[in-house]
Amino acid sequence: MLYYLSLYRDIFGPLRLFDQVTFRAGGALITSMVLCFLLGPVTVKLLKRFRAQAPTRLEGLVPEEFIDREKDKTPSMGGMLIVASIALSTVLWAMLSNPLVMVFLATLLSFAALGFLDDYIKIAYKNRGGVPGKIKLLWQFAIAASAIYFLDTILEGDYQLGQLLVPFIKDPVYVSSSFVLMLAFTSLVVVGSSNAVNLTDGKDGLAVGATIFCVLTYGAIAYLCGHKIFAGYLNIPFIPGASEVVVFAAAITGACIGFLWYNCYPASMFMGDTGSLALGGTIGLIAVLVKQEVTLLIVGGVFVMEAVSVIIQVASFKLFGKRVFLCTPIHHHFERKGWTETQIVVRFWILSGIFALLGMATLKLR
Repeated sequence: MLYYLSLYRDIFGPLRLFDQVTFRAGGALITSMVLCFLLGPVTVKLLKRFRAQAPTRLEGLVPEEFIDREKDKTPSMGGMLIVASIALSTVLWAMLSNPLVMVFLATLLSFAALGFLDDYIKIAYKNRGGVPGKIKLLWQFAIAASAIYFLDTILEGDYQLGQLLVPFIKDPVYVSSSFVLMLAFTSLVVVGSSNAVNLTDGKDGLAVGATIFCVLTYGAIAYLCGHKIFAGYLNIPFIPGASEVVVFAAAITGACIGFLWYNCYPASMFMGDTGSLALGGTIGLIAVLVKQEVTLLIVGGVFVMEAVSVIIQVASFKLFGKRVFLCTPIHHHFERKGWTETQIVVRFWILSGIFALLGMATLKLR
């Protein structure tokens, strides 16, 4: 909404700042961060009052000595604070007439609603599984496909959602003329990203910290794609209006920083599926928008490690009856190897930063 103050720049010159994406992105980051800082204590109290503690996912999967029973007292569903801060900050600072902003907001809230339902079932009914896996996956694909359909409707010109860009290669390696094939692939990216972040959310501050690095990177790429000169120089798609997504990405970054204040070890609250599904889904959607889906394998390297470790573990056990890792997702493997929780989280943050830098480097090395 504050963007429209720039219309009165002739009356008061400094109001022209509200026309600048970078200024509004900074405002969105600070606003969402401050909202999390201020509302964090209230959120923790309310969640504790309503006994929003979810049963541990490790029950029956690992020896009792590796289960921290103190965490069972920590409330979940803190993702509501993250999502609310992002939404409020975006509405305040973004250009709401830009349809891309509305698509991203709707996607964030839709994934958050699904995650909220999953958390609620776990908490209210003490059901560790939450929403049945197949139903949950079906709704994730429905949300992702709907968002991508609207993106395809909105975006015009030479831009194509069906093109596939690969790091270090200058031109698209493939351009799909099939809407169904494009929809299937891009939806898979969004859903995969959503679930990968969800799997990573197993240690205090791990997922939210890695998300900061990932979303900052994709926010920067969105800014470059929205700038015709930069996009042409780097040979990436020019997407009119994409720079407005930077405001949304900045709001996510600020909310994650603010939430990390309460989620770092020892955590006062967890974000639960309410936050992890929403954050992962929106990261995946930004990757689809800027046509850097394959680059997400690099930028989101920590999330990929977590997801792939689970896939390998399940496949190995079903095919050969043997486990490759002591426990999955892989952060639990290192826990069983003797790493402390702080060591795991900080080392994975370091990896996240390295992966983010490598991902940005691929834009130039073509």
